[in-house]
Amino acid sequence: MRTLIVTAFMSLDGVMEAPGGEPGYRNSGWTFKDIEFDPAVYEIKGREQEETSALLLGRVSYEAFAPIWPTMDEFAGYNAMPRYVVSTTLEQGDERWPATVLRSLEDVAALKQTEGGPIAVHGSATLGRALADAGLVDRYHLLVFPVLLGAGKRLFSDADKDKQFLTVRESETYGNGITKLVYDVNR
Repeated sequence: MRTLIVTAFMSLDGVMEAPGGEPGYRNSGWTFKDIEFDPAVYEIKGREQEETSALLLGRVSYEAFAPIWPTMDEFAGYNAMPRYVVSTTLEQGDERWPATVLRSLEDVAALKQTEGGPIAVHGSATLGRALADAGLVDRYHLLVFPVLLGAGKRLFSDADKDKQFLTVRESETYGNGITKLVYDVNR
């Protein structure tokens, strides 16, 4: 079975919306505004690209990434690997960045049963919450930023469900206050 990894930039209060400057959110670009850049923080992002074999996105993130990521040299690995987008409304993938459209969480569960390496979920707050609530997430790669954003899309849902234990695989706090947390989901 393939490992499903949710990877996210997250504020201390759990918000993950618009970290890179996406329009429409009052705190858009919060990952680089007023926080000193430290390349060591982002080592995990390069490692993710090397270790994963497929990319899974929700429709909103896919539509935001498709026109931009194919032109970015730092995402060459992601651009070369298979991509999947979970959507009930998207007719087909963007020809600039083709992807296979999955229609349900059952389709994601079936994808996890196929041969291959880990599958990374980037951005995709709504999808990440749904995957977690369905018990499909195996690991979290989180970069937690020392900021409280208040309102915004959150990584974790507020669904009333049984507690879920996690095992720390890695943790490190950097000089700029960002903390890397890598957790395995205990089953």
